Amino acid sequence: MKKKRNENEAFSLSFLDVITCGFGAIILLLMIARPGSLPVLDATFQSLDGIVRELQVQLFDIRGEAKSLDNDLNAKHEQLSKWKNNVARLEAEQAYVTNRYDSIKDDNSVNAIITGEFELALQTLTAEMRRLSAQNLDSNPSIIGGIPVDSEYIIFIIDTSGSMVNLNWEKMINHLITTLDIYPNVKGLQIMSDMGSYMFSQYRNKWIPDSEGRRKVIINTLRSWNTFSNSSPVEGITQAIRSFNDKKKKISIYVFGDEFTGPSVDEVVETVRRLNPKDSNDNVNVRIHAVGFPIPMDASAHFQLTSKRFSILMRELTHENGGTFVGLN
Repeated sequence: MKKKRNENEAFSLSFLDVITCGFGAIILLLMIARPGSLPVLDATFQSLDGIVRELQVQLFDIRGEAKSLDNDLNAKHEQLSKWKNNVARLEAEQAYVTNRYDSIKDDNSVNAIITGEFELALQTLTAEMRRLSAQNLDSNPSIIGGIPVDSEYIIFIIDTSGSMVNLNWEKMINHLITTLDIYPNVKGLQIMSDMGSYMFSQYRNKWIPDSEGRRKVIINTLRSWNTFSNSSPVEGITQAIRSFNDKKKKISIYVFGDEFTGPSVDEVVETVRRLNPKDSNDNVNVRIHAVGFPIPMDASAHFQLTSKRFSILMRELTHENGGTFVGLN
């Protein structure tokens, strides 16, 4: 019995040795195999890290573009708001002008005033013209349009700036018609902007023959005439005198405007004095008349200043050149 127990113990120890060696071999194999797998894992981690960085860069770029677009959108909103305010202001000005026009369109007092003022500035009449004028006045003292005058050629210098077009254009056309009525028959007409641009380029440096049909064409063209203006009549006046002054012709210039933005009134007066000198009898060959059109009462300080300077300039020019200045309110 004792011998049998010793054999069992030996068998058990051998078995344990085998099992232990087996586990040791497995662990050894695992340890040998693990270093070979590390480069693959490291490469995988590095690849993922690069993708994350690239995505982060793209995210930052998208955030930057979004911020830039947001800033642009805010700027557009501000610009749109300013445009809406400008539109509202212009609509208010248009409503004011429309109301003012509706209130006076049936009233002839303004036209009577301008006609009366220009009548005082008519050039010297011949004996025959005085006789005809007396006959017309005796028949109807209120008729002014049929009075003949010795101005054979008429030039209109018209301010085409935004303030005139938006606020006074229809009124200007009405006054131009009234002025033409004072001269029922002339030998030549001309229409120029305050910059010296011709309404009809085919008549550049030439007189437009006067006729009822041509007068209608002039009025109709005026309603859609649009040309650049620097809100100063100086260029138009000097261009007209240089191009058309002729001692054999009696010429009248009519300036319609509301602003003078030039640097010096005295400089303009002196320039015109050289271009349109007086004769031995202290008379000029080209008379200069002017109509100053009103500006809104709530206009900016700059606009009010340029409007006053226009009045100052035209009073000096008309006084120096045998004409009359009419300021409308």
